[in-house]
Amino acid sequence: MKKLVILGAGGYGQTIADVAAQSGKYDSICFLDDHSTRQDVIGRCGDYATFIAEDTVLYPAFGNNEIRLIWIEKLLAEGADVLTLVHPTAYVSPRASMGAGTIVLPKAVVMTDAKVGKGVIVNCGAIVDHGCIIEDGVHVCLSAVVKAENCIPRCMKVEAGEVIENRTYPLNGD
Repeated sequence: MKKLVILGAGGYGQTIADVAAQSGKYDSICFLDDHSTRQDVIGRCGDYATFIAEDTVLYPAFGNNEIRLIWIEKLLAEGADVLTLVHPTAYVSPRASMGAGTIVLPKAVVMTDAKVGKGVIVNCGAIVDHGCIIEDGVHVCLSAVVKAENCIPRCMKVEAGEVIENRTYPLNGD
């Protein structure tokens, strides 16, 4: 089993800790945070490099898409194992692909031939339909629907309950 170190102990960090604990893959889950006084905070975010190890997975739980993606790219460049996580009640097609640092939360769906980039959040109840490309750093919010054959641009936020119709953001070459 591995240790999970989450950068950011706020609401999103707590969500990641909860979903990771449910996976049963981690014998220890703790946080790095610059402002929190929680007991499970073991240092500041800037201390991350001391936790890069073979038995440790890291995840920057920042709601800001750009900041989360910058941190994921930094961690990967420094050789860290970055958390990619799918809640057991979510469905991800075996024909879909997901980049490092992508999180698929409860009841979310990622369908056939979807390509989901690095650092993406597919939030509770969200649907990414077949043939979509979700570029790095995107947040598909609660119960949002990205219908077929869309290419959602880097770091975009698809708001809660929003429905993006087919080909609103055309795939390259369309």
